[in-house]
Amino acid sequence: MRATVVIPAHNEAAAIADIARRTRAFVESVIVVDDGSSDDTAARVNDLGVILLRNGANLGKAASLWRGMQCALEAGAEAVISLDGDGQHCPEDIPRLLAAAALHPHRIVIGARLRGRTNAPWPRLFANRFADFWISWAAGHRIFDSQSGFRLYPAALLVRMEIAHDRAHGFVFESEILIEAARLGFLSTQVRIDSIYIGASRASHYRAVVDTWRITRMVAMKLMRRGLYPRGLIRILRTRARLVDVQPTRVSSDPRR
Repeated sequence: MRATVVIPAHNEAAAIADIARRTRAFVESVIVVDDGSSDDTAARVNDLGVILLRNGANLGKAASLWRGMQCALEAGAEAVISLDGDGQHCPEDIPRLLAAAALHPHRIVIGARLRGRTNAPWPRLFANRFADFWISWAAGHRIFDSQSGFRLYPAALLVRMEIAHDRAHGFVFESEILIEAARLGFLSTQVRIDSIYIGASRASHYRAVVDTWRITRMVAMKLMRRGLYPRGLIRILRTRARLVDVQPTRVSSDPRR
């Protein structure tokens, strides 16, 4: 499977070089989208063999992901893996997402931060579980860690996807794409990964009140448009989430494999 990793990055100079370098060990093509950073994020990856796209201004995570995805699709990627640039995801888990995608090629694969999740700050844990329930309901199947940015998207889904990706939808995009994908027949499979909380390395770009409200409003509107979608609620109450524990048969450190 030809997979391209897309890393949106806004002021991630402290971690981006390490993340990009480690990612290059597992895939040939890595795209870093510098989202109008005011630090030297772009300079840190100049000599690492990645494709660097630069937004002239800070357009938000959704716009950066979308731009990177379109670049990957134009280059012939069969799958796009999104990975945050702040160090909260381990690139070493990429082979596990690829292995799950090989088993389930018509699904989104989510790196679900379930190992050590209970060690998360309780407000974040509550917010994530709250979001998981409502997004699962709207999508019609159970999803663990709907807020994880570490995912593999089949190209066959992305070429059909048309959802808002402007600045106002910066953190709505990743929730909405799970719902719209399910309506197109692309369900989600979850692979357990470690919960890594970066603490004081930088302030979160997520604005708790504004972004939570925007996600809540999006989900509520989708449910109301479907008459509260009782079938979706029944499904998530009756079925288990699709969790896949896979170990790749071969992990190569050669990006030219």
